[in-house]
Amino acid sequence: MTEIIRLLRPLQWFKNVFVLAPLFFSNNLLNKELLYPTLLVFAAFCLVSSSIYCFNDIHDVEADRQHPRKCNRPIASGAVSIRTGYIVMITCLLLAILLLILSDYSGSKFFTLQAPLFTQDASRFTLNTSIFTLAGLLAYWLANIAYCVKLKQYAIIDVFLIAAGFVLRVLIGGWAAGIFVSEWLVLMTFLLALFLAFAKRKDDYRIFEQTGIMPRKSIVGYNAQFIDLSVTIVATITIVCYIMYTMSDSVIQRMGSRYLYLTSIWVIAGLLRHLQNMLVYQRSGSPTKALIKDHFIQLCILGWIASFVAILYL
Repeated sequence: MTEIIRLLRPLQWFKNVFVLAPLFFSNNLLNKELLYPTLLVFAAFCLVSSSIYCFNDIHDVEADRQHPRKCNRPIASGAVSIRTGYIVMITCLLLAILLLILSDYSGSKFFTLQAPLFTQDASRFTLNTSIFTLAGLLAYWLANIAYCVKLKQYAIIDVFLIAAGFVLRVLIGGWAAGIFVSEWLVLMTFLLALFLAFAKRKDDYRIFEQTGIMPRKSIVGYNAQFIDLSVTIVATITIVCYIMYTMSDSVIQRMGSRYLYLTSIWVIAGLLRHLQNMLVYQRSGSPTKALIKDHFIQLCILGWIASFVAILYL
């Protein structure tokens, strides 16, 4: 059972908190009516993510056995059989679908008109958000299966698909609650995810340099200089975009505060810390592990959340 849990990678479920972003930025995080369907989607995303991790470990089992760290994964090490991996993968996917279909959220309301999806004007476009939520979740699963099978072999395309997956999390979180997702939130999510994906490629390339073993086929399309330059460019754009977001008239009006720009301090500090980990300490492998172990990044995130809470909710 311990190996099955490791196969599900519960630590990676933290990435799915992005589905809560529309609630947080719309001042609806404490709205129980909207929080319930969003938490439901969060749980479904965790199951879908685990299903994808199972497939990835099965598909990459031979390559993982040659990797200095991935060789310890349950399937690569032989602790979990490939057959069991497939069973867990399918079970997680079915449970995620059932979680949406059989709940009150997507049961009797499944064919009714609900909140607007793509515009703040309800008269222009309204459609059932639960249908879009389920379709979006399945699209996310299929896109990641395609990524595992083939698309992750292509440099640049691989990191863009990772970033698109985070954007889809945000969009589905908005659809689930019937909340408009602004272009700012989509853009910031994409840029942040792209920054972290490029930083992880730095770690992959470092392994390739030291051992001669390719952690992934796309690594042939990268080198140290290109990755460093890409990360620097994306980090710069991210900071500029975030500052523009906090000083946008529409955002200031919607948030009811002109002090959002103060939260930029935490964003800049967090990005610089991740750059320091990548370029100085050479430990940019897993953003999730960095979040768990790096107290500086933890402080930046907590400071950013506290600042936003103070501005939006107090």
